Amino acid sequence: MEMLESYIHQIQRYALLTREEEAEISKRIENGDRAAVTKLVNSNLRLVVSIAKKFNMRGSVSIMDLIQEGNMGLMSAAEKFNYSFNTRFSTYAYTWILQYMLRYLYNKTSMIALPHRKEEFLRKIKTAKEEFYQVYDREPSVTELADFAGVSEEDVAESMAYSYTVTSIDIETSEDGNATIGDLIPDNKYNPEVNYLREVEKSELKNMIESLPDNERKVIYCRYNLANEAHVPTLRELSDSMGVSAETVRQMELRAMRKIRQAAETPVLQAVIA
Repeated sequence: MEMLESYIHQIQRYALLTREEEAEISKRIENGDRAAVTKLVNSNLRLVVSIAKKFNMRGSVSIMDLIQEGNMGLMSAAEKFNYSFNTRFSTYAYTWILQYMLRYLYNKTSMIALPHRKEEFLRKIKTAKEEFYQVYDREPSVTELADFAGVSEEDVAESMAYSYTVTSIDIETSEDGNATIGDLIPDNKYNPEVNYLREVEKSELKNMIESLPDNERKVIYCRYNLANEAHVPTLRELSDSMGVSAETVRQMELRAMRKIRQAAETPVLQAVIA
């Protein structure tokens, strides 16, 4: 709050303008006077603070960040204000200030959390894109957007990859209102064809294992816990129970896996797995 109080104290030195003064400044801005733009902005900085205070953010964002965004809206309004609008600048600027603040709040409270750096960069690209559209009245290409924002094309392309839009699944997709986005999302929980093929694969794999010699079959069952036992024996434990060396058990496992792979390469099983 000390920073806010200090900021308010600083901007109070800028005098408010009368309607006539605003009209005169507007004419100067129309003639390309940048100092006039600065004067119009400075005299309305208190308006931005007033609007920012009306948002009850409960500490979710910094009020100084909100004021900074509002000031950007104020500057945009100053660039476009014209005395022929027959209205006070504060009335005209209010919508611009509010728009920038709401956009900032939307980005900061987005439903999908992004890393801070990526979120800040994405906001920069979005702002540059909007400003480009205001200047040229069209959407920019990746190259134009990169030049306009002063970043590389690779960074712009990457930002587009993690940009997103949140849409309700209840939005209607047909004129009669009988279909929604949710209706178009496939339900993969139950797929008869996939389930059937999975069962066939399990059956074929079981037949392969059952065709192995007794010792090799036992090794495969134990090493891969096909019986779903609570304890999976180690190589040493398995060799002790079978009365052979651990190396012999390892060789049994290798032979068994080789036979299973060879059986899996048969045309019939390949057709099932494919």
